Amino acid sequence: MKKKKDEAIESLAIHTKDTGSAEVQIGLLSRKIEKLSEHFKKFKKDKHSTLGLNKSVNRRKKLLAYLKRKKPESYNKVLKQLNLRK
Repeated sequence: MKKKKDEAIESLAIHTKDTGSAEVQIGLLSRKIEKLSEHFKKFKKDKHSTLGLNKSVNRRKKLLAYLKRKKPESYNKVLKQLNLRK
């Protein structure tokens, strides 16, 4: 679990000690969303975790909008790396 998180941070980090940039946050949220989606395939009636999924999706959406506004080249890099949009 820790290794996957470190890999996500390392692949999107701007510099060596970067853990909080928008790019890294989007990567971590994407990993969390994928994990929750797998959880819902097994537990369809888990409504409490649905709230957490919705919050994560909305937070990622806001961060992507921010990145698109402020750093379009980084936005495109993140989209390609995480395979988020066509």
